[in-house]
Amino acid sequence: MNYLLAIDQGTTGSTSLLIDAKTFKVIDKEKIDYPQIFPKPSWVEHNLDDIWNSVSKSIETLMKRQNVDGKKILAIGITNQRETTCAYDKQGKPLHHAIVWQDRRTAHYCDERREEYKKVCQKKTGLPLDPYFSGTKMRWFLDNVPAVKAAADRGDLLMSTVDTFLLYRLTNGKSFATEASNASRTMLMNLETFNWDNDLLAFFEIDKKFLPEIKESFTDFGTTQGCSFLPDGIPILSILGDQQAALFGQACVNVGDIKCTYGTGAFLLLNTGEKIIHSQTGLLTTAAYFHKGRKVYALEGAAYVAGAAVQWLRDNLKTIKSSGEVEDLANDVKDLSQMEDVLFMPFFTGIGTPYWNSEAKAAILGLTRGTQTSHIARACLEGIALSVNDSVSSFKKDFSQLNDIRVDGGAAANELLMQIQANFSQKIILRPEVIDTTAFGVAMGAMVSRGEIGIQDLGRHWKLQKEFKPEKNSYYPKKKDLWDSSIKRLFL
Repeated sequence: MNYLLAIDQGTTGSTSLLIDAKTFKVIDKEKIDYPQIFPKPSWVEHNLDDIWNSVSKSIETLMKRQNVDGKKILAIGITNQRETTCAYDKQGKPLHHAIVWQDRRTAHYCDERREEYKKVCQKKTGLPLDPYFSGTKMRWFLDNVPAVKAAADRGDLLMSTVDTFLLYRLTNGKSFATEASNASRTMLMNLETFNWDNDLLAFFEIDKKFLPEIKESFTDFGTTQGCSFLPDGIPILSILGDQQAALFGQACVNVGDIKCTYGTGAFLLLNTGEKIIHSQTGLLTTAAYFHKGRKVYALEGAAYVAGAAVQWLRDNLKTIKSSGEVEDLANDVKDLSQMEDVLFMPFFTGIGTPYWNSEAKAAILGLTRGTQTSHIARACLEGIALSVNDSVSSFKKDFSQLNDIRVDGGAAANELLMQIQANFSQKIILRPEVIDTTAFGVAMGAMVSRGEIGIQDLGRHWKLQKEFKPEKNSYYPKKKDLWDSSIKRLFL
């Protein structure tokens, strides 16, 4: 048997998947978590050595458990948390912790320069000026970390997203590259050309020589070299940012296709084809993938917190012992009239689409003496679904063609959440058999790169597991109205 190895480097851990190269079935997977670092309120960091060790250990464990000869791996695909930003030297040695996409330390910088950015940059990037994206994080590195400034002065600095850092380590420093879906999240890439843009680089005062080459998404990124856990010479043939990888893995290759990934946050992408759509409703315009000269675009909605809200119930309120228990607890609510005023607003790291308020804080509203943990659990699931629905509502205003919503990620296994989502969004929710679609997407991308399948063949490998049809109930539009009015009153 020949294999594909997919590396899924996420916010809380790294997962490696072994996939049969003939049937595309997932044979086994291994996830290794690593610590989150919170130096100050609203700051989030990762130790790059922790990231690398979690990737190497997950691969090593997986290979040993399956007794796989590394020479049987045809290709590697990499997918990653996107905007998280790394600074390291040409030996691959970290110069500082990575600044995570959730980090808000550059909010003041963004507030000061937002109007200037709108005039000069926003049409080129498709993104608002927000701490979420990588450009401001790179600027912070250069302004605040002596080791980064010293490396820049001596010409020894590399800055990138996580995909490039992993590629650099896997190839023993031979390949310093990224691709369009990741580069489009930096605020430094021109959406029309898929190249680093001189005006954007000048705005953030970042030298292009510190940045990786932008390549197509499914191409030769180099081969493994000098890794203790893999033989030399395995080709790395596919890289996509995690949300674009999920779009690809969900076979959302036609205009109007939508996917929503429920992870730490929840992220929706709508395939708009080869046309750049500039949102009028607070959505992001981003690269979906780049293949054989064809640039494919997407509109994106982002809710910073989804699964992380359930983790908060587990770890902080101690209302559940495991995240999976939230569904049973929420199902204890039999009378929705008891829920009419209870709102869980999961804005622990600000509000994403469509408001982009980095100063917003989480809140639970409408509590009475009769409120029980089951009501809070249900309100938490509703808060996740309502956050996602804000993006769906924006899609409906910006784009005429919307297909059913394909879902993936850990929380997609929560049947109550999926039904609540269908009810708020009034869209059919489709859950596939494989919900590890992020890793699956780059495995399929590697096969596209090898020329063994075409992009339009992806749909043949997508299998439906369950469909959730929207129900009509006056409770949901009333709750949505309360949600909208509460956001306007508290955060706008």
